[in-house]
Amino acid sequence: MTTTAAPRSNRDICLATLRDTDRDRYLACLLAPEEKRPALAALYAFNAELARVRDLVHEPLPGEVRMQYWRDLLEGQAHGSSEANPIASELLTAIEQYRLPRQTLIDMIDARIFDLYDDPMETRGNLEGYAGETASALIQLASLVLSPEEAKQSAEAAGHAGVAQAIAGLLLLMPLNRHRGQLYLPVEILAATGLDRDAFLAGEDRPRISAAIEAFAGLGREHLAKARAAGSIPAQVFAAFLPATLAEPILKKAQALGAGLFDRSLALPQWRRQMRMALASITKKI
Repeated sequence: MTTTAAPRSNRDICLATLRDTDRDRYLACLLAPEEKRPALAALYAFNAELARVRDLVHEPLPGEVRMQYWRDLLEGQAHGSSEANPIASELLTAIEQYRLPRQTLIDMIDARIFDLYDDPMETRGNLEGYAGETASALIQLASLVLSPEEAKQSAEAAGHAGVAQAIAGLLLLMPLNRHRGQLYLPVEILAATGLDRDAFLAGEDRPRISAAIEAFAGLGREHLAKARAAGSIPAQVFAAFLPATLAEPILKKAQALGAGLFDRSLALPQWRRQMRMALASITKKI
């Protein structure tokens, strides 16, 4: 006798996609209230889809086409039924259910266009703007799902925590991005250490490269300190901040390794990441 597995729902597909593409936010979903998980999974899976476009294309134009699909969806100009795309369907459901601002999601898409090209990040302000429209915006959107009223109280913390989280993520990806010729470390930080884009990508001046990486990680720690100084984060929205609780050990390790991060991974073992997030879900501290 043969049995046929029940078809997976869109919600199951979103969670499975997230588990495969962004394990940390997948765990953050599981640590959130059960009734909020479908919307959080949709938001995080949408973010993961944007983040991996560069990995799926060889030229910027096909990447822009993929980004345009999501922009059309959010602007109500989707081609065909969104039901054909489980993540799109769940995202639209979350937007309607929690009255999420579509423009914030569109701005996230526009910010991610930068990922498709090899233009350098010019200034600290450019970097903070990029992080604000991606990682910070995602924390704020997740907070709106969890509790709209408390989300307002934690907006400042979300802004700074997102920048810290983004810098930690960019440090993790720095060896890959350097291999591609991408540079997220602001040129003005490089200039302060006597480097330019080509010298950093060449990787030969290790002392100056280490100084630049230390300054970059230091910027992340500065924003993390500001997030903590913004006041306690309401318990109702803390699950939105869980992925950001992984930033500090990465930033510290990057400062210690400097140019050595080209040769050694900054990533914490999976069990340590899980423990850190689980503990933070109890203490409510980033």
